[in-house]
Amino acid sequence: MRSQATLSQPIRVHGTGLHSGRSVEVLLHPAGIYQGISFFRRDTATTIPAVAEEAGKLDYATSLGAPGRDVGTVEHLLSAAAGLGLTNLVVEVDGPEMPILDGSALPWVRALQRAGVVHQAARIPVWRPTRTLSLTGPGGKHIEIRPSQDLRVTYSIDFPSQVIGRQSITLVVTPDVYLRHVAPARTFGFLADYEQMKSKGLARGASADNCIVVGDDRVENGDLRFPDEFVRHKVLDLLGDLALVGQPVAGHIVASRAGHALHVQLAQAIREEAARSGMLVPAGIDSSWAAAGR
Repeated sequence: MRSQATLSQPIRVHGTGLHSGRSVEVLLHPAGIYQGISFFRRDTATTIPAVAEEAGKLDYATSLGAPGRDVGTVEHLLSAAAGLGLTNLVVEVDGPEMPILDGSALPWVRALQRAGVVHQAARIPVWRPTRTLSLTGPGGKHIEIRPSQDLRVTYSIDFPSQVIGRQSITLVVTPDVYLRHVAPARTFGFLADYEQMKSKGLARGASADNCIVVGDDRVENGDLRFPDEFVRHKVLDLLGDLALVGQPVAGHIVASRAGHALHVQLAQAIREEAARSGMLVPAGIDSSWAAAGR
């Protein structure tokens, strides 16, 4: 079991949507015990719980909710919340996409820390696998979670780019490790793909200030924050997508070239496994669930 946590006060964040290019305002609100994390889209008056069943488009980012009422690019905020141990939060946003900020989770971490993270008088179970859950995707993509007492991530990527190539990292995820080694890692995109993505309505808000721009043989917009920043950002994305389990997870996650779709499939598989064992924490429940002695 782990203490539930929320914010001590609301905080406002402004930015630009990576794919929509729209100006975005986000208001992060405290939430009560057992409420989980949810998104409220102000312009459509839609509330979406941050659980894997709500996942929508997963091509270049993670979206939640039905088309036309969905919220996109949620993974960086969810990653920051998970990294700080936040379990209850309402995210009010005035459009279809979260702001990209600097392309990492660090601005979200700093905003949450400014608001203040407070522990609540309730605990939440940590889900731990009793067997290995394994998923495979197209092109040799793979992800699995193995039994472990802590949250450990081994992630490998392999891009046909001399700038990125093969990278691998293993981290035991604690709040300090997350803050120092994961949160600052920025998203990245290939300069050669930029015009094609724009023609599909994507990357309209992308700039040298909010992503690593990868050219043919170099990074086009300055120094990397880590020599292996690319794979660290994949870990960041994974932890954000894993937050869609809706409760803390401990286990050794091994991912190879996985991406958002497999991340979310793993979160869904964990939710199904937790439901079978009676350990699933329902989204947005009231305190009567706690009284049942879970």
